[in-house]
Amino acid sequence: MADARGEAPGPGEASDLATRVLRISQLDAFELDGALEQLVWSQFSQCFQHFKPGLLTPFEPELKALLQLLLWRFTVYSQSATAGQALLSIRYRDASSGARRYRPMSRRQKLGLALCTVGGRWLRERSHSLFLRLPADSHARTARRALELLAGLASAASLLNFLLFLRRGSYPTLAERLLGVRAEFSRPQGPRDVSFHYVNRELLWHGFAEFLIFLLPLVNVWKLKSAALALFSPPHPSADADASESTNCKECGLCGEWPTMPHSVGCGHVFCYYCIKGHAMADMYFTCPRCGAEGGAVEPVRLPVELTEIRQD
Repeated sequence: MADARGEAPGPGEASDLATRVLRISQLDAFELDGALEQLVWSQFSQCFQHFKPGLLTPFEPELKALLQLLLWRFTVYSQSATAGQALLSIRYRDASSGARRYRPMSRRQKLGLALCTVGGRWLRERSHSLFLRLPADSHARTARRALELLAGLASAASLLNFLLFLRRGSYPTLAERLLGVRAEFSRPQGPRDVSFHYVNRELLWHGFAEFLIFLLPLVNVWKLKSAALALFSPPHPSADADASESTNCKECGLCGEWPTMPHSVGCGHVFCYYCIKGHAMADMYFTCPRCGAEGGAVEPVRLPVELTEIRQD
């Protein structure tokens, strides 16, 4: 490694620097692999959506393991790279030999990686139900405690390995470190030139989106809707409030249907009780959505009833 005096790195160090993969790229590859596995499982489970509910539940860990092995067969086993790594132009190499040139993974390393990843996930998902089926004797309890102890040690070792990965930038998982498998770029990586106009546009739209997220909850949508209805609705000429109420009682001023439990706010327009009450609860200074008049208390409409006498000859 070149020191602070500005000496040029050796040929071996230059090759290592050229193929070194960024930490974020390795973690992004894991995220892509997880998203692909979830997508495959969701598509597989949809094939049984018309069958009896819970049909796949007893065999779910085994089915997931089989699907993961199928993905492993056509990615890591054949190409020495997972699906997420292939999208990011990353592949695995055999780092245990110490060779400077690229050397693909051996068969033993591929099988070991599948056993650690797929087998470990299956054991974690199946261990609880597996011990429930065994008789509650001393041997089963001892095996369960031993398995819990091993799982705790493996978690602690994985945490320590991840801290080393953040420090040195290689071997993000414990299985890769134990098997001597390291990630590298499958093709030379050139500098990524980003246009200034593109960055400026992205920053502008990002700031505008944050401003809208902050501003929209403060906007009174009910008030704007009432103002728009009052602006574009035709005026209703009426002599007095009672005549207007009797004229408009056949239609709610908000929903346009026959008013259910007709109520008014004192301006002559009639509304359903729940329609006008919802407006009043949303805005304490609400106005009539039809004419824009300041609303008073929500009161039921009292209409005069005319009785006619029917004569029978």
